[in-house]
Amino acid sequence: MAGSLKDQLLKAGLADKKRARRAEHEKRQESTSKAKGKPVEDVAARAKALREEQSQRSKALNQQREEEARRRALAAEISQLIDTHKLDRRGGEAAYQFADQRKVQKIYVTAAMVEPLARGQMAVVRQGRGYEVVPAEIGKRLRERDEAVVVVLHDAAGNNPNNAPAEEDDPYAAYQVPDDLMW
Repeated sequence: MAGSLKDQLLKAGLADKKRARRAEHEKRQESTSKAKGKPVEDVAARAKALREEQSQRSKALNQQREEEARRRALAAEISQLIDTHKLDRRGGEAAYQFADQRKVQKIYVTAAMVEPLARGQMAVVRQGRGYEVVPAEIGKRLRERDEAVVVVLHDAAGNNPNNAPAEEDDPYAAYQVPDDLMW
């Protein structure tokens, strides 16, 4: 076998020209730094630092993936709770209006659902781009997992904690608006 080790590795396809040039360049730099009396950087220390840096990046990436998996699992759990416990609103002719993100929304429910919604026995929850009606217990469980999902869930006194608190200088603060008021 004639030729240098570099030529043999290139012919065998185990190395490419770019790596060979880089190795030669590093070898030249080391020899010139030795000749000038500068200390040569320890290869083992550099390799250890690279491994440590890669380990840190891997840990951060793993944490990000785990967090994303947790969010997806929570979203799937919420969706499953809503799908299994939503109440049938088909044939509903009574309009139920509520405020969601500072906008008035309207869903149609059966006449028998209006009173329980106002009394806090049922809740309106957001699912995708629409709304569903679920029992109050399910609404409370959903609120524990993600408060943003529950749009309307009145407490036992008929107050909706989702609404913003009244301001101190509000002239209409003494006039309570009933929850079952049809607009």
